[in-house]
Amino acid sequence: MAEEDDIFPTGLGVEEARALIAATAQDRALPGERVTLESAVGRILAVDIAAPFDVPGFANSAMDGFALRGEDLPATGEKSFRLIGEVLAGGRAAPEVVVGACVRITTGAPVPAGADTVVMKENTRVENDCVVVAAGTTRGANLRPAGEDYRTGDIALRSGTRLGPAHLGVLASFGVTHAEVARRPRAVLLNTGDELIAPGNALGFGQIHDSNRYSLGALLESLGVEIVHRERVRDDPAALRDALLRASENADFVVSSGGVSAGEADFLPALVAEMGKVVFWKVRIKPGMPFLFGRIGGALLFALPGNPVSGFATCMTLVKPALDAMTGASQARMRLRARLRTGIAKRHARAEFQRARLDCDEHGTLWATPHAKQGSGMLRGIAESNALILLPEGEREFAVGEVVEALALPGWAD
Repeated sequence: MAEEDDIFPTGLGVEEARALIAATAQDRALPGERVTLESAVGRILAVDIAAPFDVPGFANSAMDGFALRGEDLPATGEKSFRLIGEVLAGGRAAPEVVVGACVRITTGAPVPAGADTVVMKENTRVENDCVVVAAGTTRGANLRPAGEDYRTGDIALRSGTRLGPAHLGVLASFGVTHAEVARRPRAVLLNTGDELIAPGNALGFGQIHDSNRYSLGALLESLGVEIVHRERVRDDPAALRDALLRASENADFVVSSGGVSAGEADFLPALVAEMGKVVFWKVRIKPGMPFLFGRIGGALLFALPGNPVSGFATCMTLVKPALDAMTGASQARMRLRARLRTGIAKRHARAEFQRARLDCDEHGTLWATPHAKQGSGMLRGIAESNALILLPEGEREFAVGEVVEALALPGWAD
Protein backbone atom coordinates (compact mmCIF):
# COMPACT_ATOMS: atom_id res chain seq x y z
CA MET A 1 0.00 0.00 0.00
CA ALA A 2 1.33 3.44 -0.90
CA GLU A 3 2.57 5.67 1.90
CA GLU A 4 0.73 8.98 2.34
CA ASP A 5 2.39 12.20 1.20
CA ASP A 6 4.98 10.13 -0.61
CA ILE A 7 7.27 12.65 -2.32
CA PHE A 8 10.59 11.42 -3.64
CA PRO A 9 13.61 13.14 -5.19
CA THR A 10 14.73 12.57 -8.77
CA GLY A 11 17.93 13.18 -10.65
CA LEU A 12 20.35 12.59 -7.77
CA GLY A 13 24.11 12.72 -8.16
CA VAL A 14 25.98 9.40 -7.95
CA GLU A 15 27.56 9.98 -4.53
CA GLU A 16 24.32 11.34 -3.09
CA ALA A 17 22.47 8.26 -4.33
CA ARG A 18 25.10 5.92 -2.91
CA ALA A 19 24.98 7.63 0.49
CA LEU A 20 21.18 7.51 0.65
CA ILE A 21 21.16 3.82 -0.29
CA ALA A 22 23.79 2.97 2.32
CA ALA A 23 21.97 4.95 5.04
CA THR A 24 18.67 3.20 4.28
CA ALA A 25 20.26 -0.24 4.23
CA GLN A 26 22.17 0.45 7.46
CA ASP A 27 18.90 0.07 9.38
CA ARG A 28 18.51 -3.45 7.95
CA ALA A 29 21.65 -5.03 9.34
CA LEU A 30 21.57 -8.78 8.86
CA PRO A 31 21.89 -11.16 11.82
CA GLY A 32 24.98 -13.26 12.37
CA GLU A 33 25.33 -16.99 11.90
CA ARG A 34 28.00 -19.55 12.75
CA VAL A 35 29.60 -21.37 9.82
CA THR A 36 32.53 -23.75 9.43
CA LEU A 37 35.82 -22.36 8.20
CA GLU A 38 35.44 -24.44 5.02
CA SER A 39 32.33 -22.43 4.10
CA ALA A 40 33.43 -19.03 5.46
CA VAL A 41 35.47 -17.71 2.52
CA GLY A 42 33.97 -14.51 1.15
CA ARG A 43 31.72 -14.04 4.17
CA ILE A 44 31.69 -10.90 6.33
CA LEU A 45 33.04 -11.37 9.85
CA ALA A 46 30.45 -10.31 12.45
CA VAL A 47 32.71 -10.02 15.53
CA ASP A 48 36.24 -8.95 16.38
CA ILE A 49 38.68 -11.84 16.77
CA ALA A 50 41.42 -11.64 19.41
CA ALA A 51 44.37 -14.01 19.61
CA PRO A 52 43.60 -16.53 22.41
CA PHE A 53 47.30 -17.27 22.89
CA ASP A 54 50.69 -16.35 21.50
CA VAL A 55 51.31 -17.39 17.88
CA PRO A 56 53.70 -19.08 17.61
CA GLY A 57 53.32 -20.46 21.11
CA PHE A 58 57.05 -21.18 21.52
CA ALA A 59 60.36 -19.97 20.15
CA ASN A 60 61.18 -22.03 17.06
CA SER A 61 63.77 -22.38 14.36
CA ALA A 62 63.47 -20.55 11.06
CA MET A 63 66.02 -22.85 9.42
CA ASP A 64 67.33 -26.39 9.33
CA GLY A 65 70.58 -26.36 11.26
CA PHE A 66 71.97 -26.49 14.79
CA ALA A 67 70.78 -24.73 17.95
CA LEU A 68 73.42 -23.45 20.33
CA ARG A 69 74.33 -20.64 22.73
CA GLY A 70 75.04 -17.44 20.82
CA GLU A 71 77.81 -16.44 23.22
CA ASP A 72 79.74 -19.58 22.20
CA LEU A 73 79.88 -18.61 18.48
CA PRO A 74 83.36 -18.14 16.98
CA ALA A 75 84.34 -14.56 16.17
CA THR A 76 86.70 -15.77 13.46
CA GLY A 77 87.60 -19.06 11.85
CA GLU A 78 85.78 -22.18 13.01
CA LYS A 79 84.75 -23.80 16.28
CA SER A 80 83.71 -27.35 17.14
CA PHE A 81 80.56 -28.10 19.19
CA ARG A 82 79.49 -31.39 20.77
CA LEU A 83 76.30 -32.75 19.16
CA ILE A 84 74.12 -33.87 22.11
CA GLY A 85 70.77 -34.55 20.44
CA GLU A 86 68.14 -33.41 17.98
CA VAL A 87 64.70 -31.81 17.99
CA LEU A 88 62.24 -32.13 15.10
CA ALA A 89 59.02 -30.26 14.40
CA GLY A 90 56.39 -32.15 16.33
CA GLY A 91 59.01 -34.46 17.87
CA ARG A 92 60.28 -35.00 21.38
CA ALA A 93 62.00 -32.32 23.46
CA ALA A 94 65.78 -32.08 23.18
CA PRO A 95 68.27 -31.95 26.05
CA GLU A 96 69.26 -28.57 27.46
CA VAL A 97 72.05 -26.91 25.52
CA VAL A 98 75.12 -26.22 27.66
CA VAL A 99 78.46 -24.52 27.01
CA GLY A 100 80.15 -25.90 23.93
CA ALA A 101 77.20 -28.12 22.90
CA CYS A 102 74.61 -27.98 20.13
CA VAL A 103 71.43 -29.75 19.04
CA ARG A 104 70.37 -30.63 15.50
CA ILE A 105 67.10 -28.77 14.73
CA THR A 106 64.62 -28.60 11.85
CA THR A 107 62.54 -25.66 10.64
CA GLY A 108 59.61 -25.01 12.97
CA ALA A 109 60.94 -27.13 15.82
CA PRO A 110 61.02 -25.64 19.35
CA VAL A 111 64.37 -24.14 20.32
CA PRO A 112 65.71 -26.22 23.23
CA ALA A 113 66.41 -24.74 26.63
CA GLY A 114 69.74 -22.97 26.87
CA ALA A 115 69.93 -22.18 23.14
CA ASP A 116 69.25 -18.75 21.66
CA THR A 117 70.70 -19.07 18.15
CA VAL A 118 70.35 -21.39 15.15
CA VAL A 119 73.25 -21.81 12.73
CA MET A 120 72.19 -22.75 9.20
CA LYS A 121 73.14 -26.26 8.13
CA GLU A 122 74.98 -24.80 5.12
CA ASN A 123 77.42 -23.00 7.46
CA THR A 124 78.46 -26.16 9.27
CA ARG A 125 79.96 -29.58 8.74
CA VAL A 126 79.59 -32.71 10.87
CA GLU A 127 82.66 -34.59 12.01
CA ASN A 128 81.87 -37.73 14.04
CA ASP A 129 79.96 -36.52 17.13
CA CYS A 130 80.86 -32.87 16.65
CA VAL A 131 79.61 -30.02 14.48
CA VAL A 132 82.12 -27.53 13.12
CA VAL A 133 80.62 -24.03 12.89
CA ALA A 134 82.12 -21.30 10.71
CA ALA A 135 82.21 -17.69 11.87
CA GLY A 136 79.59 -15.30 10.50
CA THR A 137 76.38 -16.18 12.34
CA THR A 138 75.19 -13.53 14.79
CA ARG A 139 73.67 -14.22 18.18
CA GLY A 140 69.89 -14.71 17.98
CA ALA A 141 69.96 -15.56 14.27
CA ASN A 142 67.36 -17.77 12.56
CA LEU A 143 65.06 -17.88 15.56
CA ARG A 144 61.38 -16.97 15.64
CA PRO A 145 60.36 -15.76 19.11
CA ALA A 146 57.11 -16.81 20.77
CA GLY A 147 54.31 -14.38 19.90
CA GLU A 148 56.18 -13.05 16.86
CA ASP A 149 52.97 -13.19 14.79
CA TYR A 150 50.28 -12.49 17.42
CA ARG A 151 50.44 -11.80 21.14
CA THR A 152 47.67 -13.02 23.44
CA GLY A 153 44.82 -10.51 23.25
CA ASP A 154 45.91 -8.86 19.98
CA ILE A 155 42.92 -8.01 17.75
CA ALA A 156 43.73 -10.12 14.74
CA LEU A 157 40.60 -9.60 12.61
CA ARG A 158 38.04 -6.82 12.82
CA SER A 159 34.29 -7.16 12.44
CA GLY A 160 33.40 -6.26 8.87
CA THR A 161 36.37 -8.08 7.32
CA ARG A 162 35.56 -10.03 4.17
CA LEU A 163 37.18 -13.36 4.94
CA GLY A 164 39.75 -14.50 2.42
CA PRO A 165 42.11 -17.48 2.40
CA ALA A 166 44.71 -15.80 4.65
CA HIS A 167 42.05 -14.80 7.20
CA LEU A 168 40.86 -18.40 7.41
CA GLY A 169 44.46 -19.44 8.00
CA VAL A 170 44.69 -17.00 10.91
CA LEU A 171 41.49 -18.37 12.45
CA ALA A 172 42.73 -21.94 12.06
CA SER A 173 46.03 -20.99 13.72
CA PHE A 174 43.97 -19.97 16.76
CA GLY A 175 42.37 -23.42 16.87
CA VAL A 176 39.06 -22.02 15.65
CA THR A 177 36.73 -24.31 13.68
CA HIS A 178 33.80 -21.93 13.05
CA ALA A 179 33.40 -18.23 12.26
CA GLU A 180 30.61 -15.84 13.26
CA VAL A 181 29.61 -14.09 10.04
CA ALA A 182 26.77 -11.93 8.76
CA ARG A 183 24.02 -13.91 7.07
CA ARG A 184 24.16 -13.64 3.30
CA PRO A 185 21.70 -11.08 1.88
CA ARG A 186 18.81 -12.93 0.22
CA ALA A 187 17.57 -11.56 -3.08
CA VAL A 188 14.93 -12.19 -5.71
CA LEU A 189 15.92 -11.33 -9.29
CA LEU A 190 13.12 -10.25 -11.63
CA ASN A 191 13.76 -9.75 -15.34
CA THR A 192 10.94 -7.92 -17.10
CA GLY A 193 10.05 -7.61 -20.74
CA ASP A 194 7.74 -9.25 -23.30
CA GLU A 195 10.72 -9.44 -25.67
CA LEU A 196 12.74 -11.75 -23.43
CA ILE A 197 13.19 -15.39 -24.38
CA ALA A 198 15.14 -18.00 -22.44
CA PRO A 199 18.43 -19.08 -24.04
CA GLY A 200 17.99 -22.30 -25.99
CA ASN A 201 14.69 -21.20 -27.54
CA ALA A 202 14.35 -19.89 -31.08
CA LEU A 203 13.90 -16.13 -31.41
CA GLY A 204 10.78 -14.69 -32.96
CA PHE A 205 10.27 -11.23 -34.41
CA GLY A 206 11.63 -8.54 -32.07
CA GLN A 207 12.69 -11.04 -29.41
CA ILE A 208 16.03 -11.32 -27.61
CA HIS A 209 17.54 -13.87 -25.28
CA ASP A 210 17.40 -12.93 -21.60
CA SER A 211 21.05 -12.18 -20.74
CA ASN A 212 20.38 -10.12 -17.60
CA ARG A 213 19.14 -13.18 -15.72
CA TYR A 214 22.64 -14.63 -15.97
CA SER A 215 24.94 -11.59 -15.94
CA LEU A 216 23.17 -9.86 -13.05
CA GLY A 217 22.64 -13.11 -11.21
CA ALA A 218 26.32 -14.01 -11.42
CA LEU A 219 27.37 -10.49 -10.44
CA LEU A 220 25.13 -10.52 -7.36
CA GLU A 221 26.44 -13.93 -6.33
CA SER A 222 30.03 -12.71 -6.75
CA LEU A 223 29.15 -9.90 -4.32
CA GLY A 224 28.02 -12.42 -1.69
CA VAL A 225 24.28 -12.50 -2.38
CA GLU A 226 22.13 -15.62 -2.09
CA ILE A 227 19.56 -15.54 -4.89
CA VAL A 228 16.51 -17.35 -3.58
CA HIS A 229 14.38 -16.98 -6.71
CA ARG A 230 14.69 -15.85 -10.33
CA GLU A 231 11.70 -15.01 -12.45
CA ARG A 232 11.00 -13.63 -15.91
CA VAL A 233 7.95 -11.33 -15.84
CA ARG A 234 5.79 -9.97 -18.66
CA ASP A 235 5.24 -6.24 -19.18
CA ASP A 236 1.86 -6.42 -17.47
CA PRO A 237 0.95 -4.41 -14.33
CA ALA A 238 -0.96 -7.29 -12.73
CA ALA A 239 1.85 -9.77 -13.35
CA LEU A 240 4.44 -7.32 -12.07
CA ARG A 241 2.40 -6.52 -8.96
CA ASP A 242 2.04 -10.20 -8.15
CA ALA A 243 5.76 -10.87 -8.70
CA LEU A 244 6.80 -7.90 -6.55
CA LEU A 245 4.52 -8.96 -3.68
CA ARG A 246 5.81 -12.51 -3.68
CA ALA A 247 9.41 -11.33 -3.95
CA SER A 248 9.10 -8.88 -1.06
CA GLU A 249 7.87 -11.66 1.24
CA ASN A 250 10.84 -13.96 0.61
CA ALA A 251 13.90 -11.74 0.40
CA ASP A 252 15.89 -8.94 1.99
CA PHE A 253 15.85 -7.09 -1.31
CA VAL A 254 14.55 -7.35 -4.84
CA VAL A 255 16.55 -6.58 -7.98
CA SER A 256 14.58 -6.02 -11.17
CA SER A 257 15.78 -5.19 -14.65
CA GLY A 258 13.70 -3.29 -17.20
CA GLY A 259 10.40 -1.43 -17.05
CA VAL A 260 11.79 1.43 -14.96
CA SER A 261 12.02 4.31 -17.45
CA ALA A 262 9.19 6.52 -18.74
CA GLY A 263 7.98 4.51 -21.74
CA GLU A 264 4.52 3.09 -22.41
CA ALA A 265 5.47 -0.31 -20.96
CA ASP A 266 7.51 1.01 -18.00
CA PHE A 267 5.10 0.24 -15.16
CA LEU A 268 7.52 -0.13 -12.23
CA PRO A 269 7.76 3.50 -10.98
CA ALA A 270 3.99 3.82 -10.60
CA LEU A 271 3.64 0.32 -9.14
CA VAL A 272 6.32 0.88 -6.50
CA ALA A 273 4.77 4.22 -5.52
CA GLU A 274 1.40 2.48 -5.19
CA MET A 275 2.60 -0.63 -3.36
CA GLY A 276 5.38 0.72 -1.19
CA LYS A 277 7.76 3.65 -1.23
CA VAL A 278 10.02 5.21 -3.85
CA VAL A 279 13.08 6.59 -2.08
CA PHE A 280 14.40 8.17 -5.28
CA TRP A 281 14.12 7.73 -9.03
CA LYS A 282 16.72 8.59 -11.66
CA VAL A 283 20.40 9.29 -11.11
CA ARG A 284 22.64 11.65 -13.03
CA ILE A 285 24.67 8.76 -14.37
CA LYS A 286 25.48 7.21 -17.74
CA PRO A 287 24.63 4.44 -18.34
CA GLY A 288 21.73 3.78 -15.99
CA MET A 289 19.89 7.06 -15.44
CA PRO A 290 16.39 5.48 -14.88
CA PHE A 291 17.58 3.54 -11.78
CA LEU A 292 14.95 3.46 -9.00
CA PHE A 293 15.48 2.73 -5.30
CA GLY A 294 12.59 2.00 -2.99
CA ARG A 295 10.98 -0.60 -0.78
CA ILE A 296 8.00 -2.90 -0.88
CA GLY A 297 6.90 -4.52 2.34
CA GLY A 298 9.99 -5.58 4.27
CA ALA A 299 12.26 -5.69 1.23
CA LEU A 300 14.39 -3.04 -0.41
CA LEU A 301 13.90 -2.67 -4.16
CA PHE A 302 16.56 -1.88 -6.75
CA ALA A 303 14.94 -1.36 -10.13
CA LEU A 304 17.71 -1.42 -12.73
CA PRO A 305 17.45 -0.39 -16.39
CA GLY A 306 16.93 -3.23 -18.83
CA ASN A 307 19.90 -2.45 -21.06
CA PRO A 308 22.54 -5.07 -20.11
CA VAL A 309 25.44 -2.70 -19.47
CA SER A 310 23.24 -0.18 -17.65
CA GLY A 311 22.05 -2.91 -15.32
CA PHE A 312 25.56 -4.20 -14.73
CA ALA A 313 27.01 -0.75 -14.04
CA THR A 314 24.24 0.33 -11.66
CA CYS A 315 24.41 -2.98 -9.81
CA MET A 316 28.14 -2.44 -9.24
CA THR A 317 27.89 1.22 -8.29
CA LEU A 318 24.50 1.52 -6.55
CA VAL A 319 23.44 -1.92 -5.26
CA LYS A 320 26.76 -2.85 -3.69
CA PRO A 321 26.69 0.00 -1.10
CA ALA A 322 23.50 -1.54 0.30
CA LEU A 323 25.11 -4.98 0.52
CA ASP A 324 28.09 -3.54 2.41
CA ALA A 325 25.79 -1.70 4.83
CA MET A 326 23.54 -4.72 5.47
CA THR A 327 26.44 -7.07 6.16
CA GLY A 328 28.63 -4.56 7.99
CA ALA A 329 31.41 -4.94 5.41
CA SER A 330 34.17 -2.46 6.16
CA GLN A 331 36.13 -2.95 2.95
CA ALA A 332 34.70 -1.41 -0.20
CA ARG A 333 35.61 -2.87 -3.57
CA MET A 334 38.91 -1.46 -4.70
CA ARG A 335 38.63 1.98 -6.33
CA LEU A 336 41.86 2.70 -8.12
CA ARG A 337 43.45 5.60 -9.98
CA ALA A 338 44.69 5.11 -13.53
CA ARG A 339 45.98 7.22 -16.41
CA LEU A 340 44.06 7.30 -19.68
CA ARG A 341 45.75 5.69 -22.67
CA THR A 342 43.40 7.53 -25.03
CA GLY A 343 41.69 10.89 -24.80
CA ILE A 344 37.93 11.16 -24.23
CA ALA A 345 35.60 13.91 -25.41
CA LYS A 346 32.69 13.91 -22.93
CA ARG A 347 29.70 15.71 -24.44
CA HIS A 348 27.06 15.44 -21.71
CA ALA A 349 26.53 16.69 -18.16
CA ARG A 350 25.97 13.39 -16.34
CA ALA A 351 28.68 11.41 -14.55
CA GLU A 352 29.71 8.45 -16.71
CA PHE A 353 31.09 5.03 -15.96
CA GLN A 354 32.91 3.89 -19.09
CA ARG A 355 34.05 0.33 -19.63
CA ALA A 356 37.83 0.04 -19.73
CA ARG A 357 40.76 -2.33 -19.54
CA LEU A 358 43.38 -1.76 -16.82
CA ASP A 359 47.00 -2.73 -17.30
CA CYS A 360 50.24 -1.88 -15.52
CA ASP A 361 53.38 -0.87 -17.44
CA GLU A 362 56.99 -1.72 -16.61
CA HIS A 363 57.30 1.45 -14.51
CA GLY A 364 54.43 0.48 -12.21
CA THR A 365 51.95 2.96 -13.71
CA LEU A 366 48.35 1.80 -14.01
CA TRP A 367 46.73 2.67 -17.34
CA ALA A 368 43.09 2.55 -18.46
CA THR A 369 42.12 1.93 -22.07
CA PRO A 370 38.45 2.79 -22.70
CA HIS A 371 36.63 0.13 -24.70
CA ALA A 372 35.49 1.04 -28.19
CA LYS A 373 31.99 -0.33 -27.49
CA GLN A 374 30.40 2.00 -24.94
CA GLY A 375 26.72 1.54 -25.85
CA SER A 376 24.44 0.58 -22.93
CA GLY A 377 23.16 -2.44 -24.85
CA MET A 378 26.59 -3.75 -25.85
CA LEU A 379 27.62 -6.64 -23.64
CA ARG A 380 30.90 -6.95 -25.49
CA GLY A 381 32.11 -3.75 -23.86
CA ILE A 382 31.68 -5.12 -20.35
CA ALA A 383 32.81 -8.65 -21.24
CA GLU A 384 36.16 -7.37 -22.56
CA SER A 385 36.74 -4.91 -19.70
CA ASN A 386 37.97 -5.34 -16.15
CA ALA A 387 36.99 -1.96 -14.72
CA LEU A 388 34.62 0.97 -14.90
CA ILE A 389 36.29 4.36 -15.10
CA LEU A 390 34.47 7.35 -13.64
CA LEU A 391 34.19 10.56 -15.65
CA PRO A 392 32.77 13.24 -13.31
CA GLU A 393 29.77 15.41 -14.11
CA GLY A 394 30.08 18.14 -16.72
CA GLU A 395 31.13 18.37 -20.36
CA ARG A 396 34.90 18.36 -20.82
CA GLU A 397 37.88 16.89 -22.63
CA PHE A 398 39.99 14.21 -20.93
CA ALA A 399 43.57 14.17 -22.21
CA VAL A 400 45.86 11.20 -22.71
CA GLY A 401 47.64 10.54 -19.42
CA GLU A 402 44.98 12.25 -17.29
CA VAL A 403 44.21 10.45 -14.03
CA VAL A 404 40.70 9.03 -13.55
CA GLU A 405 39.08 6.93 -10.86
CA ALA A 406 38.62 3.25 -11.69
CA LEU A 407 36.25 0.76 -10.10
CA ALA A 408 37.66 -2.74 -10.48
CA LEU A 409 35.21 -5.43 -11.62
CA PRO A 410 35.15 -8.90 -10.00
CA GLY A 411 38.19 -10.88 -11.09
CA TRP A 412 39.81 -7.77 -12.58
CA ALA A 413 43.38 -8.95 -12.04
CA ASP A 414 42.84 -12.44 -13.51
